[in-house]
This record gives sequence, C-alpha cells and structure tokens, in this order.
Amino acid sequence: MELLPDERLDQVNERLSLIRKTDGLTFGTDAYLLASFVRPNPKGYGVELGTGTGIVSLLLAARGRLAHIDAVEIQPDFASLADRNVALNGLEDRVAVHCGDIRDLRPDAFGREFDAVFANPPYMRTDSGKRNESDHKYLARHEVCGTIGDFCGAARRLLKHGGYFYCVWRPDRLTELMMGLSENGLEAKTMAFVHADEDAEPSMVLVCAKKGGAAGLRVLPPLLLHAAIDRQAGRRALSARAQRIYDTMNFYEETRNEERKEK
Repeated sequence: MELLPDERLDQVNERLSLIRKTDGLTFGTDAYLLASFVRPNPKGYGVELGTGTGIVSLLLAARGRLAHIDAVEIQPDFASLADRNVALNGLEDRVAVHCGDIRDLRPDAFGREFDAVFANPPYMRTDSGKRNESDHKYLARHEVCGTIGDFCGAARRLLKHGGYFYCVWRPDRLTELMMGLSENGLEAKTMAFVHADEDAEPSMVLVCAKKGGAAGLRVLPPLLLHAAIDRQAGRRALSARAQRIYDTMNFYEETRNEERKEK
C-alpha cells in the first residue's frame, strides 16, 4: 500500500501492520490495555468513539473479540487513514470506519444498539497543557470535540440495556469520569489502576461501566508495568503480569476471579 509523505508503516505484532502519521499520536500502552480490558463477546457488536488510526478496533477485530465494530473518527484524514489500515490488514468484514462527531451519534445511524462501546478519549482540558504545533495531536489530546461527559452520553445512547462502556482515562480526572457515567445511567462495575512500578503513582485508570447496572464496583489488583530494571539489556523489563497481558491481550486472565459475573 502506497504511503503519503507524512506517513510511516509500523509493525504492531505478528497479526497487524499500522500506517500512522508522523505528526500524529503513536500507538501506546493505553490503547493496548484498553483493547485488553474489553471483555470477549464474539457474537457482539461494538463501536469505538474516536478511533484515530483504528488501532484499538483492529486489535479487537484481529483477535475475534467482537463480531463487528463500527469505528468513529471526527478528523476526516484520520478516518481515511483508519479505513486504509482496516483494508491493509484484511479486516473489512469486521470493522467499518465512519467519519462523524461522537456528540451526534444515534443508534439509528448504525441500524442497531451495541453490546459494547469503548474509547480512549482526549484527556486534557482545552485550557491545560501547551498548545501542540500539530493539530492532529492537539485534537487527539484535548477536549476540543467532546468532553468526557460527551463520551459518556454517546455511550448511553448507543448501548443496549445491559451493554458495557470501556474507557481508559487519567486518574487525576477520575471524578469527572465517574460523574459523567452517573449522569448517563452508566454504573461503574470494574476498575483497574496502572502504575509504571510499585513506587509510582498510577498513570492511567481503566473503567468498565454497565448501562442500567446495579451498584457495586470491583477494583482489580493494580497493574505494575515494570517490576525491575534489566541492566544487561539497558532497559526496564515488563512485569510478569504485564507481559502476560501483552501476550494474551486479556487483562482479566490473572485476576483469579475471572468467573465472577457482574450483576
């Protein structure tokens, strides 16, 4: 596939290749952990809010975690890029890309309500942080095209009763996410904090909320990404649990309570 001058091709894993823009956000830990946090539902339908390059939807589709995914992106050039990434990886039968504003989404646009909605929303307020020279990065990081409350509202409209909303977010803004969930009838059911190591404060939080769910929050053991420094390799080694999550793309495998069903 021919690349544009501002693009490069990366190999994500043995299953996926990814075209990305050189001035756009790179594929990171938050995207992979979000994909790992979405529970498998091979017969279910999902929608991603703000797909960017399409990486989270591609990861889920490649593993067969959902029967079909509608991936929505507001930036036309990124919607086109995500569509090309779907074609590059031969996943056209599992992922459909749409250019649109998450604040306008309604189920009738897709002909269905969804079993799962997932998002890695912009995590910075428009009045915080230095203005990035790249418009792509600025829109991806700042709440220009929707607040966390808007993402929760979109999830409420799109989900069927009993459906799940999965989100990766910043711990220092967790109260805003919880407020957005509550205001939209989404009950937080599972939460996990992610730390660089045992001495670090959490750098991200993963939350799963259920539409119409009963009260009751399960907080999973914290995920420590790094357990030790590999001095011979000159880098920090992944913890055993983080490595298993990367290998299996299953966040829940090592919680020991996977059989518990959320009410």
